[in-house]
Amino acid sequence: MKNIAVLGSTGSIGTQTLEVAERNGDIRVTALAAGSNIALLEQQIRKFHPSTACVWDEKKAMELRENVRDLDVTVLSGMDGLIAAATEKEAEIVVTAVVGMIGIRPTIAAMEAGKDIALANKETLVTAGHLIMPLAKEKHVRILPVDSEHSAVFQSLNGEAGNKIHKILLTASGGPFRGWTRERLAGVQVEDALKHPNWSMGRKITIDSSTMVNKGLEVMEARWLFGVEMDQIQVVVQPQSVIHSMVEFEDGAVIAQLGTPDMKLPIQYALYYPERRYLPGARLDFAALGQITFEAPDMEVFRGLALAYQAGKRGGSLPTVYNAANEYAVARFLKKEIPYLTIIDMIAEAMEHHKTVEHPSVDQILEAEQETYEFIESRW
Repeated sequence: MKNIAVLGSTGSIGTQTLEVAERNGDIRVTALAAGSNIALLEQQIRKFHPSTACVWDEKKAMELRENVRDLDVTVLSGMDGLIAAATEKEAEIVVTAVVGMIGIRPTIAAMEAGKDIALANKETLVTAGHLIMPLAKEKHVRILPVDSEHSAVFQSLNGEAGNKIHKILLTASGGPFRGWTRERLAGVQVEDALKHPNWSMGRKITIDSSTMVNKGLEVMEARWLFGVEMDQIQVVVQPQSVIHSMVEFEDGAVIAQLGTPDMKLPIQYALYYPERRYLPGARLDFAALGQITFEAPDMEVFRGLALAYQAGKRGGSLPTVYNAANEYAVARFLKKEIPYLTIIDMIAEAMEHHKTVEHPSVDQILEAEQETYEFIESRW
């Protein structure tokens, strides 16, 4: 029996993680944490019987406590509750599927408590990779990527210990607006941007995929996960979403991981690594597929990706600004308060305004986040 805690249990990755746990039958869920969806969280508590649950908002937590008073579960709230869920004593693996920089502190706390991390929170490594990776080494804990592209790289590296990576080829679908001009993008509405051609994801990450900011975040995350330089990571548009990513070694050999676009595969692989278990679902039919095509990303039209390379190369607190500005801008766009192209304009202006802090602490990272929000509010 494997014991896990799931942070972000009511989101897309969280719910699929619980589906994997339920189907396999030998995973025990000891802690759950969610933002505000207490109706779904209550259902999860009643099905999986965790000892600890957390809701971010205290008023919602009070309501949930009343709703589950017949169960033996401690309902907590806020950051303290999130950290308590992440450090629940019996959990061996913590699935970090919360969205945003809120995931940094509980991830660090879990690692300090000796928990392995099934990482589905990009912001943790994007903004604090310089703190997280040394801590993982110090505490002898594993960081197992859940993101499909990083899981593909992780799988491609199996059996290659000691062989130097020449290049990581991070694939992208291109999103719903692949091939569009900037002029055409100017008219994009929320409903358009939420129609991803291949993947079913949460609203925020779906918007990020459409702008290719999500791929930019993945590039910065890959740098830390796999110990390479930004220039060693190449984004390749592969519209069929069949090749999930590749690794090129010094001898020119390229190893790839292929599969249907199903997030349960990287989730299950992270939870059971290095074991592979049967996973129901569609299988690749290469004859029906016919072909796999590749393109270079358009860095001028989708300049959010170019800005990510700029932020990652500069390092320090600049990736935090990139991420924070995007979070703020996407939230405004989803509320239909700003035009689509303004998302990237906000990121660019925030990065230009920021004075980078070298090797920032967690407090300095969170200060940079808040300063970015305040700057954008003053400008827009």
